[in-house]
Amino acid sequence: MNFKEIIHILQLGQKTIATMESCTGGGVVNAITNCEGASEILKFSAVTYSNEYKVKMGVPKEVIDKYTVYSMETAIEMSKAISAFADSNYGIGITGKLNRSDPNNPCGDDNTVYICIYDRDNNKFYKEKMTVNKKERALNKEHIIDKIITMLLDIIK
Repeated sequence: MNFKEIIHILQLGQKTIATMESCTGGGVVNAITNCEGASEILKFSAVTYSNEYKVKMGVPKEVIDKYTVYSMETAIEMSKAISAFADSNYGIGITGKLNRSDPNNPCGDDNTVYICIYDRDNNKFYKEKMTVNKKERALNKEHIIDKIITMLLDIIK
């Protein structure tokens, strides 16, 4: 799967998107920009691997402190913050662990990923918690990107 159909639909509706990624390390925005027309719909993307930069991009520190960086609450705040920062119709927030524990953030389940897509026009959050179990990080990222594509198509169609 790829973002080609999503880009076309967003172009027709004159809608835009922004991403704040953690565990996918820019994989989502890379997949978007691999398709023609991405520059018309993509407003901004941030890879916020550290808690510090999630907070600098607008995620409340209190949310991370209360729920951990690996939580749906953090993904929700990431999606909303990036949409506001970029003034985009849709914001995607992704956080989680892929096949390794995090010594800086020992809480949270390994191999669990939290995705939230924020629809600013309708003030609605679309959430998905998923487990990744491939040994290779790249395969886990592909699985997450495929899930995001499916979610977005369901939202924007």
